[in-house]
Amino acid sequence: MSSALIVGDLQVGILDNYPFAKAVVPPVTELLSRARAAGVLVVFVRTAFRANGADLAGEVFAAFHRAGNLFHEGSPGTEVALEVTADDVVVLKRRTSAFAGTDLDLVLRARGVDSLALTGVATSAMVAATLYDASDRGYELTVLRDGCADPDPAVHELLVNTVFPSRGAEIVTCAQWPARGARTAPR
Repeated sequence: MSSALIVGDLQVGILDNYPFAKAVVPPVTELLSRARAAGVLVVFVRTAFRANGADLAGEVFAAFHRAGNLFHEGSPGTEVALEVTADDVVVLKRRTSAFAGTDLDLVLRARGVDSLALTGVATSAMVAATLYDASDRGYELTVLRDGCADPDPAVHELLVNTVFPSRGAEIVTCAQWPARGARTAPR
């Protein structure tokens, strides 16, 4: 039994263009070194779409695609904005959930991970969609309150105070996680 830290969509283009997202950088950055030192698997999830639009479905994704190369695969805007080490895993996603169409579940199961701590932006998008998918897959869930942000602070508060706990998620701060004795992923 082991834990993984999911860091979602903290990528260059998002942090440069969506001011609300910058609030999570200090607590998540501080958490990364502690999580790694505790042996927790760190997984960065980033969003990128094919430049030719072949993977688009629906207006929401098309709007992101039209934002220019900000979300185009291979562009600097899609790169993880925080330090990635050789032991970390980077997952490319093309949908809201970190699980939809990715190999995230395969990576986690291969490492014996059964518990996830979620961070990232936006709380109402990537974090919520990933939480629902992870819950359906049987993972134990923790949401790091100050490691997530949303363009609407009231929506963030509703999700972390009411909705996520109703799905069985524990809500703590980045400073409170990982708890002493956190379960680590085998290498």
